[in-house]
Amino acid sequence: MNKTLAAIDCGTNSTRLLIVEQKGPSEYETLLRETQITRLGEGIDLSKELRKGAIDRVLVTLIDYAEKISKYGTSKVKFVATSAVRDANNKDIFLQAAEEITGIKPEILDGNDEARFSFVGATKSIPDIEGPSLVIDIGGGSTEFAFGNEKLELSHSADIGCVRISERFIENDPALPEELSAAQSLIDLHLDDVLMEIPAIHSAKNIIGVAGTISATSMIEQGLHDYSFELVHNHVMSKQSIEEVFRLLATDSREGRLSNPGMEQGRVDVIVGGLCILVQIMRKLDFEELQVSEKDILDGLVLSLL
Repeated sequence: MNKTLAAIDCGTNSTRLLIVEQKGPSEYETLLRETQITRLGEGIDLSKELRKGAIDRVLVTLIDYAEKISKYGTSKVKFVATSAVRDANNKDIFLQAAEEITGIKPEILDGNDEARFSFVGATKSIPDIEGPSLVIDIGGGSTEFAFGNEKLELSHSADIGCVRISERFIENDPALPEELSAAQSLIDLHLDDVLMEIPAIHSAKNIIGVAGTISATSMIEQGLHDYSFELVHNHVMSKQSIEEVFRLLATDSREGRLSNPGMEQGRVDVIVGGLCILVQIMRKLDFEELQVSEKDILDGLVLSLL
């Protein structure tokens, strides 16, 4: 009998759900994949506290997810929280409420675990992958770099994410050049640490990007008004095309950014911060192209249950 499994990821910017049906020892069919932008990490960079409104937004989403998990008759669920909850002094309030609502005890992942699950989820989804891979996961509060050949060998978690960078540096709309420059200077310092932690990074044959900033950039670059998993997953973006999307969005107002195909209300305020990270990675690490994977940490979590 095939088993139904699920994973929930409570991130800094979004709360996500994956429900799958197991088809074999390491094979599954996706039944439901859902993302709600809940901004749990709103203001956390400054206050180190989860705001009540942010907690409430996530709890409403978790009520909905718990109903869906029940409806599909799910036998096992892995429920994780990442950067915002890691950083919060009042994390216990959120964790207790989340467990009461879902009946599942959330696990706080450290940056290395986050990188490991992202690496497994992204690399397993690419057919006939050869040579070392680097998986880049730009989250709301942190960005994970995971490197390995078939399995994870080295990783680094940097405290730079689309929400953190946007809140810390970008006060004007559109962003002032000096705001973008200050953001990129900090990102550059974090990338120095990445180069120290993963010295073999330039030997990577596959540069794979996951999470919302990268998916949104892919949709804008392709001119996709409606999301399509098939068109975004495995789409390859050149360094030049990423720079063009960055220039387009960084010089536009909120209203202008929102008029781009595929731009969500919940992401429009943090996309420029996310793109600051993405373009600086492409520049500093001298990558010419990046492959988008829509399979990510959620898939790695599900694979750990198989």
